[in-house]
Amino acid sequence: MGFRMTLQTIAVLRVLQDHPHGEHYGLEISRAAELPSGSLYPILARLERDGWVTSEWEELDEHEAGRRRRRYYRLSPDGIVWAQQALGAALKRVSSRPTQAPRPGLAGA
Repeated sequence: MGFRMTLQTIAVLRVLQDHPHGEHYGLEISRAAELPSGSLYPILARLERDGWVTSEWEELDEHEAGRRRRRYYRLSPDGIVWAQQALGAALKRVSSRPTQAPRPGLAGA
């Protein structure tokens, strides 16, 4: 893996992992991951460069459809495995963090 596993990357992987064999377009991923496009597309580019994700443009006559064509992203076969591992590791990190008990004398101070 040639990139940091940030919370934003985890959010993108979670969206893609929800339907690992499905195709997802940018706006759909952006909304589901609650990320602006300026954060999303660099993440998708890194994931694709490192082999986690593949993408392709849809075949569409933009004039006939009345919209621009979409670029669809999906996890690669290796990306499915890596995403499962990354999401599992992230969950383990979160669940292993100690919770802080309230300190006596500070409540209502």
